[in-house]
Amino acid sequence: MIGLFLFGLLLLTPPLIGAFDKATFVGGIPLLYLYLFLSWALLIALTALIVERPDPDEEIAESEPGADPDQVTNRAPRG
Repeated sequence: MIGLFLFGLLLLTPPLIGAFDKATFVGGIPLLYLYLFLSWALLIALTALIVERPDPDEEIAESEPGADPDQVTNRAPRG
């Protein structure tokens, strides 16, 4: 998550944004607006991939039929 934060800072720094601040239109949309929207969407998609990644302990428990995930990970029972 820290790396993603730093990547977001890099995408949204003024020198990089300035490179897209041109009087150019792509499909009727100003290039700067398109860049900002796509950068924002990319950051959201990467955040979702990182946050929704399965827990490795749960993968181990699911690969062993009949195994209790709480016993495999030595955690207190959920409930």
